[in-house]
Order: sequence, then C-alpha cells, then structure tokens
Amino acid sequence: MVQPFEETRLKGMVLANRFVRSATWEGMAGDDGSASPRLSEYMRQLALGHLGLIITSHAYVHPSGQAGPWQLGIHRDELIPGLSNLAREVHKSGGKIVIQLAHAGCFASGKLIGRTPLAVSDVPGIVNSPRQVMNEDNIGEIVQAFAEGARRAKEAGFDGVEIHGAHGYLISQFLSPAFNLRTDRFGGPIENRARIAIEVLRAIRRVVGEDYPVLIKLNCGDFIENGLSQKDAIAAGKLLWASGIDAVELSGGVLTGGKLSPSRPGINSEEKEAYFRKEAEEFRKQVPVPLILVGGIRSYTVAENLIASGIADYAALSRPLIREPHLIKRWQEGNRLPASCVSDNQCFAAGLMGKGISCVL
Repeated sequence: MVQPFEETRLKGMVLANRFVRSATWEGMAGDDGSASPRLSEYMRQLALGHLGLIITSHAYVHPSGQAGPWQLGIHRDELIPGLSNLAREVHKSGGKIVIQLAHAGCFASGKLIGRTPLAVSDVPGIVNSPRQVMNEDNIGEIVQAFAEGARRAKEAGFDGVEIHGAHGYLISQFLSPAFNLRTDRFGGPIENRARIAIEVLRAIRRVVGEDYPVLIKLNCGDFIENGLSQKDAIAAGKLLWASGIDAVELSGGVLTGGKLSPSRPGINSEEKEAYFRKEAEEFRKQVPVPLILVGGIRSYTVAENLIASGIADYAALSRPLIREPHLIKRWQEGNRLPASCVSDNQCFAAGLMGKGISCVL
C-alpha cells in the first residue's frame, strides 16, 4: 500500500515524502518583490518541518501582474540573488522547493503596477475600475514573461516551477467562461480557452528543457455562475498532460469568494476536510497525471486515506503550516493529532498590515 512517508520521484525531484506545502501568500517580500531574509528564514523553517515539497507563494512574472503588496516577484534578473538565497536555505535544511509563477490579470493592483490592469475580456460586474482587454501581442508578451520567470527560477536554483492556473488569476481567467468572452483563438471551446496554458508550458519547456519539473495548479471548478466546469477542467487537464505537464495541483474557487472559495472557514471535522475530494476522484479517473490535492486537509488520517486509496499522489496543506510549520515532522515522529489550525482565515490580517502572515492564536 502506498504510504505518506515514502520517498517518491516527481520528474527530476526526489521527494522525501508525499506532503506538499501549497502556495500561500506570505506578505514578506520587499516592496520591489525581492525575496527578503525573513522570507528565506520562513521557508527554511518549513524545510526543517520535513515537508516533501515546498511551493512558494505566487511570484509575479511581469510588472503588470502584481496582485498585492509584499508579493514575491520573479520579473527581473536583479531579483535572482535573493531568490538564490531562499532556495539555498531550503536546500541546506534538506528540503525541495518549487516557485509558483503567476500573473493576476484583471485582479492586478492598478495602484501598485502603475498602469491599467490587463483583462481577458471586458466583463461587467467582476471589477469596477478600468481594464485593458488583452490583444495577441499582450498575450505573447505574458507567455514569454512566464518563460523568463522559469529561466530565472532555474538559474536561482529552484527545483522546479508551478504555473498558477487557478483561483481566478490570469490563466484561470482564460480557462473560465465567466471571465473569457473572447471570440478569437483564445476564446470559445475549452481547447481555445486552454491555449494560453499550453503556450506557457511550451515556452517554459523551450527555456528550461525537458528534464526540469513543471507543474500547474488548476481549478477543478470555479463554483461561480458560468465558471469553469468540472468537465472542462478535466478537458484542460488532458490537454496539459498531452503537452508534457509533470504534475497537477488540484484546487478550486476564485478570488471573488463565496462559500466554495479556495480558503474555506470552519474546517473542524474530517468530513469537512479535503473538500475537492470528489472532483479529484473524477479527475484522476480521466487524467493520468501525478496529482497533488489541496483544500482543507487537517488530519493525518485524511491525508493517508487520500494517498492510500489512490485519489491523490500527494497531500498539500496551506493554512495549517502557518500555525505549525513543523506539523509534518510531528506526524512523522508519531504524534498524529490533527493540525491545530481552526480555519478562521485571521492569519492573513497581519500580512495585509505588512507584518507577514501569522497565526493570531
């Protein structure tokens, strides 16, 4: 039987176990997007907590893609030294680390980027301030920016990259009919809406080569009116698998919130955990890709069941590791009590004040 604490290989990465730290905004980067010493120490502590793989928070690949303050950036070569130090600290502590590449699209902060944010389409009601609808030149520029971000990640010593295609960020916006009203080759059927994700993957491959791990985070569904459906999410997964993606991290929901948002409150029983479990089961049946599942996992027994039953290859956690960065080490040493996270989302408040995320309890 497959066990959580066994060594695995994910493309070229040898991972000590099947537990993953899912990308979580830390609010600890410099104003310019640089990886601060504080952020490096934060990642070092996660590595000391015996995680099999750490995925950084979303790092914006282009100046127009910054979502918020104190967000990690990977859009300039001048950021490579700080990123190198971050990766080095994780490696010195025995960990493996992948950086998440992202662009916020219409949810970029106009104030921070100093320009009108880019949008897939002009969709009334999603955002109220002006947005610039992307033309093919804009799309090509952003595709290349993802590739350049991957080049910088490899130069900085990261073990791989993850494309952020979930939660209503730019690639997720292209995938979703709620955001994508285009009538050109990037709109309409899912094959067209997934085109930018495929182009990003291929552009990254041309830069980093075939042996460098490239993952993607995808929604199993948007859970909003006219959002990405489970059927289309599976279709996108098949297209990415055929194009050579190395793993999919499955999540769901969008930034605009709702009760089915990515970070749901009140996860206080095993029945409420792994809230994308059913969608993952169906995805797994149809897409033969290594699968990382995130969403409300709090208990070792839940993670163990997900892995042993074959629903997922890896169990990813996010908020519990804010309160307990050494949670996986605790489980490995025999204390299998659930994470002490109470899922109140108060951990993000300090980050929004510029203090970095932390558990208020």
